[in-house]
Amino acid sequence: MKLGAVVITMGNRPDELRALLDSVARQDGDRIEVVVVGNGAPVPDVPAGVRTIELPENLGIPGGRNVGIEAFGPSGADADVLLFLDDDGLLPLTDTAELCRRAFEADPRLGIISFRIADPDTGVTQRRHVPRLRASDPMRSSRVTTFLGGANAVRTKVIAEVGPLPGQFFYAHEETDLAWRALDAGWLIDYRADLVLNHPTTAPSRHAVYHRMVARNRVWLARRNLPAPLVPVYLGVWLLLTLLRRPSGPALKAWLGGFREGWSTPCGTRRPMKWRTVWRLTRLGRPPVI
Repeated sequence: MKLGAVVITMGNRPDELRALLDSVARQDGDRIEVVVVGNGAPVPDVPAGVRTIELPENLGIPGGRNVGIEAFGPSGADADVLLFLDDDGLLPLTDTAELCRRAFEADPRLGIISFRIADPDTGVTQRRHVPRLRASDPMRSSRVTTFLGGANAVRTKVIAEVGPLPGQFFYAHEETDLAWRALDAGWLIDYRADLVLNHPTTAPSRHAVYHRMVARNRVWLARRNLPAPLVPVYLGVWLLLTLLRRPSGPALKAWLGGFREGWSTPCGTRRPMKWRTVWRLTRLGRPPVI
């Protein structure tokens, strides 16, 4: 089983990028071909054998990753599985790639694996990095309904069947969009606590566009993927949750602006999931209303 890896970078973390690439090179088993995409920025020096692509503009996280996918042929067909890794992450163990290979070989319906993200100094996994509602025990592996964007492995047959990440999202919720489409097509998603990416603890709100794009893309996600009766339920729940979290005035203003933008702008092709997929998501512990 051939593995590839896609890393996008803004060129501003050269030391962290080099450490990540070295950790990929140290993986047991066959060599992993790596593509680094400079997302509107020059790519720093990389080890010999690592391919680089420099984009003239920042296409956002999903857009940059889609370019990396196509570097492995149409829908990534030159590889069986692609790893997507944050440029400031690091694989601390050398058997991660081999464990991925074994997992995908053992289960032909397994489409996506979400890694556990741990702080390199404390070993702590943030609750938001466990892709399920019952997130109190990050050391428990399980079947899930979404995955972590910067620490995962995707079978390229999934991308060929359901399409790439939604490039227009730019940032936020693009993983759930792909996950829902994959689940609707019958693929499975696993969270594996034993597959670890070290990554410094950060707050998602560090991104200036966070509140607006989280809200806008939440609306797009629902409009693109949910059966019509569930769209207002899902978005009503998230509106209520946002208000209960009592964001600051500027954050709430940005969120509400993004929420309006999600309704007033094109969201891409609408392909509502089957009702049996809704039931499947519910049985997995995350009904698509929250």
